[in-house]
Amino acid sequence: VFQKWVNREISNFDYLIQLNTMAGRTYNDLAQYPVLYWILRDYTSEELDLNNPAVFRDLSKPIGVVNEKNAKTVKEKYENFEDPLGMIDKFHYGTHYSNAAGVMHYLIRVEPFTTLHIQLQSGRFDCADRQFHSIPATWQALMDNPNDVKELIPEFFYFPEFLENQNGFNLGQLQMSKEVVNDVVLPKWAHSPEDFIYKHRKALESEYVSAHLHEWIDLIFGYKQRGPAAVEALNVFYYCTYEGAVDLDALTDEKERKALEGMINNFGQTPCQL
Repeated sequence: VFQKWVNREISNFDYLIQLNTMAGRTYNDLAQYPVLYWILRDYTSEELDLNNPAVFRDLSKPIGVVNEKNAKTVKEKYENFEDPLGMIDKFHYGTHYSNAAGVMHYLIRVEPFTTLHIQLQSGRFDCADRQFHSIPATWQALMDNPNDVKELIPEFFYFPEFLENQNGFNLGQLQMSKEVVNDVVLPKWAHSPEDFIYKHRKALESEYVSAHLHEWIDLIFGYKQRGPAAVEALNVFYYCTYEGAVDLDALTDEKERKALEGMINNFGQTPCQL
């Protein structure tokens, strides 16, 4: 696969999907859903200039510290963390870049994810302010909050329908602006959901991303995923999210095992290291 990608026989998108599959990610498991990434940081310009490196996110950094301002907070959290029982290793992020709730968050307008979201929220939609209602606002929230580290799902690159409230769900209204949550608000440079997907996919296949793709792959699937390289890259997640971190079969206490299983399913999982 790597050779094919290097020879440009397969696209960046196909390469990333194949890496996800090799690392055990699948569309059939919300806790292990394929993960793609935020590639742009310009969601406000009238035109998107893919020849300008400044419109792209820094792919060598985890999403939690793409905004330099957050790096200090994240570092301090890691350095000051101590588990009195000595069981939990230090970590930079208590949440994960990919988990079941995050997938449902993005796909809330499309079944079966709508129903799954409602089940997760005890039979109703979550409050409007927490819904996925705007791409520029979602990016801004990531930049402002080091605890929000959601990356993207593959649908952002091929499925315009998930950005439209075609089923007319009543998703409520925002508290401050009283704006009704309906179709997802797009960046200014996108004139329709189809246009967003077209330009976003073009950005993914651009020269800049092709040249820097390996940096993000190192963080998610490669050597910066764990160990000293992960610490240095500010890329350490809660211990439960790593493969092999917990031996569930060794737990004799049924309650404890169920609790841990639930945690692993809800917290998100780091892909197998490739």
